Amino acid sequence: MRSLFGAIMAFTLSLPALAQEAPRLFPNRDVAVTYRVSGAGPMQEVTMAWAAAPRLMRVELPGMGYTIADFAGQKGFMVMQIPQPMVMDIPMAQAASHVRALESARFTKLGADRVAGVACTNWRHEGPQGSGTGCFTDDGVMLRSQGSAPGVQGALEALRVTYGPQDIARFQRPAGVPSMQMPGGMLPGMPPARKN
Repeated sequence: MRSLFGAIMAFTLSLPALAQEAPRLFPNRDVAVTYRVSGAGPMQEVTMAWAAAPRLMRVELPGMGYTIADFAGQKGFMVMQIPQPMVMDIPMAQAASHVRALESARFTKLGADRVAGVACTNWRHEGPQGSGTGCFTDDGVMLRSQGSAPGVQGALEALRVTYGPQDIARFQRPAGVPSMQMPGGMLPGMPPARKN
């Protein structure tokens, strides 16, 4: 499960936003996508939902709970359901350092495609922390991604894409649930931040 979480976070947080020609990397309208994830142990299905205006993302972790990433507020947390409900704060600075390490990545447009019945454009990205390809819609939904980074490799492919308003309550920290810090201060499956 740790490797699955690491793969998901790598694919969703490690793509840089560049001034050069590049795909939109965050949806500009609310959407939920169910992906098939491979390369992180047994193939699994994972659902990600985005509340576009507040820049929030929810990732359902099969058999474990869910994770919320607040991109605007640069914070996040994981809600684990077993053995009892617990909220674990995620050090978004760790993910941010991973993003900064990839800011020199180059994107190359490869052409049009369709995934899960939705039109998208294939792009290749290459940088010092890894390379791969992805298919993105014009409104910023990643429909397919595959590639590798240090310690992480695998692929995501959309099975179902559902546009529509997301219930903002599903992105809020649950009240009355005990909290703890991520052991070791880093995301599971993510490489440590480089010291400058």
